[in-house]
Amino acid sequence: MNQPLTMPTDQPRPGGEREAASGLRSRAALRAANDTRQAPIDARGKIAVITGANAGIGYQAARQLGAAGATVVLACRHPGRMAEAARAIRDEFPDAVIDEVSIDLGSLRSIRAAASAIIDSHPHVDILINNAGVIGEPGWRTLDGFEACFGINHLGHFALTGLLLDKLIGAADARIVTVSSTAHRAARLNTQEWPSPQNPNIYHAYSASKLANLLFAYHLHSLIAASGAPMRSIACHPGWAATQLLWPRPRSPKHRASVAALQAIGAIIAQPAEDGAQPLLRAATADVPSGVYLGPSRWWRTRGPATIEKSSVNSHDAQAGRLLWDLSVELCGVDYAALAGSAAAGLTPDLPGDRGASEQRKVPNQPDVRPEPLALANGDVLTVRPSTS
Repeated sequence: MNQPLTMPTDQPRPGGEREAASGLRSRAALRAANDTRQAPIDARGKIAVITGANAGIGYQAARQLGAAGATVVLACRHPGRMAEAARAIRDEFPDAVIDEVSIDLGSLRSIRAAASAIIDSHPHVDILINNAGVIGEPGWRTLDGFEACFGINHLGHFALTGLLLDKLIGAADARIVTVSSTAHRAARLNTQEWPSPQNPNIYHAYSASKLANLLFAYHLHSLIAASGAPMRSIACHPGWAATQLLWPRPRSPKHRASVAALQAIGAIIAQPAEDGAQPLLRAATADVPSGVYLGPSRWWRTRGPATIEKSSVNSHDAQAGRLLWDLSVELCGVDYAALAGSAAAGLTPDLPGDRGASEQRKVPNQPDVRPEPLALANGDVLTVRPSTS
C-alpha cells in the first residue's frame, strides 16, 4: 500500500550529483533521486473532475489520467487557458477524452452552474480532485464577499463536492481528493477568522485555508464511514512543485520581496509539476484507505515517492472540524443531505480525537454540536446552524 504510484514519461531524466553552491544538490540531481517511475495506471471507464486543471499539478494529473483512459473534466476559471490545456492533452494522447467546464470557485453561482453542467453531461463521477488554489493579495475577496483564500481554496471546493455528491455516491468506490499543503502546519487554529481573517499577511491566510482543506477532508471521511457510502476522502499535498501558484507577483513591495525569495529557492529545489502530481494520482487511483494524508517522503516532504504521512495536530481537531463544516453549510447553502443517513440511523461518526472513538454512540435527541456565534469582519455575528440538526 505504501509503494509509490508513478507514471511513465517521455521526458529524459537528467542525472548527476553535482553540489549546488548553497550546499543543496542541483535540481537535476534531485530530479534523478526522485526517479521512481513504474507501470502506468489503468483508469478506463473512470470519470475524473479536476479543478485548476489548465496548469501545474492539476494539468499533469489531468494529462496522466487522460492517458490512462479516464474521461477527464477540466474545471477551470479561464476558458482560453482551459481550451489550450485540453488541446495539448488531445495532441499528445489522441484517444484521450477531455471535457471542459468553466468554473469560478470564488462565485457560488458559478459553482452551481458548473456542477449542473457536470451532472447533466456525465452519469457518475469516480474521481473529484479539489486542486485549484490561490495566494491572493491582502484584502482580496470572492464575488460572495469571503476572503479569497478561504473562499476559493476551501469553501468553493466544499460547495462543489456537496453539489456533486449524488454523482459520487452513484460511482463504485469514488475518490474525493483534497489537495492541501505543508503550509497547513504554520496555520493558527482561529475559528473566528475563518470567513474573513483579520491578519493581512497573505501566507497566514493561505496556510489557514490549507488547514481548512484537511479539516474538511477528515470530517468528510468520518461522515462517509458512518453512512457506509462507497467513497473515500483522501487528502494530499504535492511537496514543493514548480507551479504558477506564486504568479503573478503581488503589488505590495513587502510581499513581492518574499515571493521573489521563494521563487529563487524554488528554482533550486522545486520538483517538476509532473512529479508533484504523483500524490494526487496515488490518492485518486491507488489502494489507499479513506481518511489518510499523502505526500512526498523525501527532502523534508518536498519531493520523492508519495506515502502516508501525519498532518498537524490542529488538522485532527474534531470540534474544529465540526464547526468548520457547519459554518461552510451556512455560508454556501450546500448541506450534504445524501450523507444524512448516518444521523437518521441513530449513529454519530467517529472523529479523530473523540473519546471512545472505537465505539459507535447513540445520537441524543438534541444535536451534539450547539450553535456557536461567529464574529465576522464587519462586526456581524453569525450563528451557525449545526448540520446535524
